[in-house]
Amino acid sequence: MKKPAILLLACFAILACISLAPAKDNLGDKLDKLFDKAGNKTKKVVDKVEAKVNAKLDEWIGEPTVAIAGEPDGNELTLVDNHQTKAIVICSAPEKSVEKQAADDLVKYIKLMTGVEVARAGTAAEVADALKMDADHPLIVIGSAALKADPDLQRELDKVAKKSPTLRADAIVLKRKGNRVYVAGNHDESHYYAVAELLSRWGCRWYLPSEFGECIPEVSALKVGKLNYAFGSPFEVREFWISWNGESAGQRDFQLRNFMNNQGVSGGHILASYTKDLIPPGKTQWNIPIADAKTAEHVANHPEVQKNFAAGKDFSLGMEDGLYESDSKRDAELQAGLTDKYFISNTLTDNFMELYNQVAQRLLAKYPNSKSHIGFLAYSNITIPPQRQIVAAKPLVASLAPIDIDPNHGMDDARFPSVREYKEMVYRWSEVMQGRVFIYDYDQGMLVWRDLPNPSIGAVKQNMKIYRDAGILGVSTESRLAIATTFLNLYVRGQTMWNPDVDVDALLADFYPKFYGPAAEPMSRYWGRLFKAWDDTIVTEHEFFVIPAIYTPELVEALRKDLTEAEETMKDASRRLNHPPRDWKKYEERMRFTRLSFNLIDQYTEMWHAAATEGDYKKAVAWGDKAVATRMELGTMNNTFTTRVIPTMPAPETKEGGPAWLLGEVEQYRKLAELTDGPKGKLIMKLPVDWSYRRDPHDTGVVSGFAYKPADLSYWKEHGQELVGYARKDYPTTQWEMIRTDLYPQAQGILHPDGQSFTGNHWYKTTLKLDASQAQGKLHVRFPGIFNSSWLYVNGYLVSYRPQLPLWWANDYGFEWDVDVTGKLKAGENTITVRCLNPHHFGGMYRRPFVYREN
Repeated sequence: MKKPAILLLACFAILACISLAPAKDNLGDKLDKLFDKAGNKTKKVVDKVEAKVNAKLDEWIGEPTVAIAGEPDGNELTLVDNHQTKAIVICSAPEKSVEKQAADDLVKYIKLMTGVEVARAGTAAEVADALKMDADHPLIVIGSAALKADPDLQRELDKVAKKSPTLRADAIVLKRKGNRVYVAGNHDESHYYAVAELLSRWGCRWYLPSEFGECIPEVSALKVGKLNYAFGSPFEVREFWISWNGESAGQRDFQLRNFMNNQGVSGGHILASYTKDLIPPGKTQWNIPIADAKTAEHVANHPEVQKNFAAGKDFSLGMEDGLYESDSKRDAELQAGLTDKYFISNTLTDNFMELYNQVAQRLLAKYPNSKSHIGFLAYSNITIPPQRQIVAAKPLVASLAPIDIDPNHGMDDARFPSVREYKEMVYRWSEVMQGRVFIYDYDQGMLVWRDLPNPSIGAVKQNMKIYRDAGILGVSTESRLAIATTFLNLYVRGQTMWNPDVDVDALLADFYPKFYGPAAEPMSRYWGRLFKAWDDTIVTEHEFFVIPAIYTPELVEALRKDLTEAEETMKDASRRLNHPPRDWKKYEERMRFTRLSFNLIDQYTEMWHAAATEGDYKKAVAWGDKAVATRMELGTMNNTFTTRVIPTMPAPETKEGGPAWLLGEVEQYRKLAELTDGPKGKLIMKLPVDWSYRRDPHDTGVVSGFAYKPADLSYWKEHGQELVGYARKDYPTTQWEMIRTDLYPQAQGILHPDGQSFTGNHWYKTTLKLDASQAQGKLHVRFPGIFNSSWLYVNGYLVSYRPQLPLWWANDYGFEWDVDVTGKLKAGENTITVRCLNPHHFGGMYRRPFVYREN
């Protein structure tokens, strides 16, 4: 047979991979016929194809028919086989306990896996009788009944549980002895973790809250091999909570099944309720003397504080969410003129630590045996680690919130100093608090307002190990549970908080076939590309302005191709499979979710491009309306998929919320369209997308004439292509360069040479040419997206100044600037120069400016 024929036969066999019915018995017959036609010359080729066919069918059909927990040893304990069982689940827990829920769920999921419901023993008499059963009856003994039946289990738990915990140690043990399988933890909730571990060894997964994210295998036999496992988590705090505009359906079960808890000490904003009598006349709650002894005395003597501490109850003394300033000499002494580099405000760590220590010492003097924990907030900007040598009083527990910290990269990422600075904060706070500090972080990104995927997996899998090594108590995560944004983030958080050494890449490899079935391969590429884009990005921010920097046209098109392939695979499998697996409808539902999620990415990025790059606001509105409709469809499909967008739900998003929200952003473009082709104005000219640009870190541009001298781009023309992306940080600040106005500078690589976010002054310059008719009338230059305080020069002369508050988020989220330049622009060539002052992460322009005539 000639080579082309061999290749043709191989292709035919590969095609069989996507056309065979799930019954593998037919595979050998089909391949035998191929061998008869092809001869032995092609057998090696077809053997390889056959292996691929079998692998593909394994993915399509689902899990293997036998599920074994533990190491197979040839002497496995069979719980269920061929729809038959003699197994008994033994649990003597009270009805409303978590342990009882664990037993109920074990029975539930065994039935889902095998179709068989195992017997239970719950009363004292039933438990006693069950434990007398002969070897033909496999017994799964849960929780307190297991600890009572085998006292050695408690000793094994004690060995692995965290020693001398501040709040609570969590540990589990799974052990098979003959016909008994012991499944237990060191307290009520940990009994559930032990059951979750057993179920996970049989292949059960809970990737997302609600049944949508539940993956339970279908098996004909359920067994336990050699099993002797004990583990204690290094973290005492492993939680997430749903903030005000997110849906919490399925949260509690999801947490338990992924080893999460609700531990932690509240550090919530409450201090003002204890200090309101100390507010100086004409001042506010933020003007109290913080470190004065009288403040500590007042707080310690507050009836509520006394009551809580005497009862051993945990409570918060967390500061209010605002900027504190006082006239106290002691506060000034402790504050020492220190400010955070981004928050541009007094750092008050030493002041608050003195207050909290004094309060704790007064309370301990009165109630020395109290077990209370006093929580407080340690923001990474207002309360950078103490500068003086301070040791926290024993009752104090800090929650460290990484405000203004890059959420996209792990703390050991060599590219970005800000995350390495955060690592130093973590270790320093752990030292000050003697380990009594947990992380209060955010797994939502501000993309949650748009419901585009914002993965944090890359950072989490690195940071959990660092938190463990630093002796941190754990992590409490604020989330919106908007699955279109967070997707697998919370699942990976749960797994890594339980065990920081878990293989996250293996978790992801396990995910795709379980979640997407036959579409696993293209969907692994789809999400793999998306995760990599976030890992590789140079942006260190988390607001929606980063979207075009990460979701580039190239990425969107690659995602489109992967998704299309996945959908075609599903369609072909649907036609070919004679007996689709039980979860087929789930596979289809998950593909629909992914399609809607991609459509939102596609529509949003098209909207952004139309507005920011093309300056076509009618087109942007059209795309925006599609994105809003897609988002509504996602929210209607499942409340957990988006933030609250459905009008009948509490606190739904509305356009009145402003441009910080998607509806408000679309409304912003609608109003801009009125200036370019509507009742309020007529477009005269779109200014260029690309402008000359100059960094001015030493603020020499004003006196050096940057406003009126032409930009010298000779260096850029010779060397500009040598430094792109992250490498652009090394471009000399003494030279002009080119920059886009549809993407903020940081996202284009405008960084300090050490990788820090660029702060300071910077300049934009361009020219425009108007004919006589264009130069007439009431002309305006509109900057539809520009951060920070800005100065506009026309033809070398200052014509307008726009002040902004230093904290960019304290300003209007529209970030527009409209300048009346009537009489300033002339017929012929004009020079436009903009000076910006960027004290924070975001700076410069991010939407293309334009000139319009006012109607």
